[in-house]
Amino acid sequence: MDTPTQWKDYELLDSGNGMKLERWGSHILARPEPQALWPRFRDQKFWDRAQAVYTRSAAGKGSWRFTQELPKDWKIACGDLTFLVRPTDFKHTGLFPEQAVNWEWMRKAIEREKVNGKSTRILNLFAYTGGATLTCLAAGAEVTHVDASEGIITWAKKNAELSGLEDKPVRWIVDDVMKFVAREERRGQKYDVIVMDPPSYGRGKKNELWKIEAMLWPLLEKCKALLSDTPLFFAINSYTAGMSPQVVENMLQALQLPEGSIAGGEVGLKPKGAGYALPAGVFARWNKSS
Repeated sequence: MDTPTQWKDYELLDSGNGMKLERWGSHILARPEPQALWPRFRDQKFWDRAQAVYTRSAAGKGSWRFTQELPKDWKIACGDLTFLVRPTDFKHTGLFPEQAVNWEWMRKAIEREKVNGKSTRILNLFAYTGGATLTCLAAGAEVTHVDASEGIITWAKKNAELSGLEDKPVRWIVDDVMKFVAREERRGQKYDVIVMDPPSYGRGKKNELWKIEAMLWPLLEKCKALLSDTPLFFAINSYTAGMSPQVVENMLQALQLPEGSIAGGEVGLKPKGAGYALPAGVFARWNKSS
C-alpha cells in the first residue's frame, strides 16, 4: 500500500471502531471509516481531542457535533499547493489526502515529459476540488477539469487561486462526464493524459445516472478515442467497495493501449507514530514506454 509522506498540514492520528481521527492543519476531526474494523490503538482521552465528530443516524444520514467552534473553512498546504477544507454535510472535507501519492507520480511523469521538450494536454474527469488538476498545472501541463457539480468546480477554482495557479491554462467544465467525452470525440479533441476518479454512484448535471459497474467500461472505450498519437499516461482511481487493483488493471489492459506498462495498487494513510495503516482506495496506471 502506498502512503503519502509529504504532508505537514494533514495527519492521520488514529483509526478503529469504524472511525478515523485526523489533524487538518490545527483542527482535529473524527469521521466514520467503514474499513477501520480493528479496535482503536489510542485511548479515549486521545480521541477526546476531536473538535468535531461526524456521526450517522439509523436512517443513514449524518451530522457534525462540534466540541469547539471551528471556522467555516480553512487552508492547508501540500508542498507548493494550497487547499481550502471544510466539514461538509456528507462528512467529507473537500480533500482526500491519500491522493498525494498519485499527485506526486503524475507530477514527475509530466515534468519528465517537459524536459524532453513536449507539452502535455490533460483531461481530468470526475475532477472534484482539483488535487490532480492543480498538480498537473504546477508541473506545466494544460488541463481540462470536468465535474458535474458547479459548487465543486467553484471550490476547485478557489484552490487554484490559493495555489497561485489561476492564470495557468485550465478549462473548468461543469458537465456530465459521459456527455462531455462524447462531444469531445465528435469535435476531434485529443489529450496526452486522461485521469479519472469515478464514483460508485452519482448524478450528472441534468440528473444523469452514473453506476460504475455498468458505465465505467463504456467510458473507458470513449476515452481511448480521445488519446493523442503519443499519449503519456492513463490513470484511474477508485473508492468503490470490492473493486481491487487487479480489476482496474484488467480494464486498462483490455483497452489495448499503445506499448507501455500497467501497474496498480492501493493508496492509504499511516499515522506518523504508532498505530494501524488505513487503506483508502485503489488505482491503476498505464504509462508509455520510456
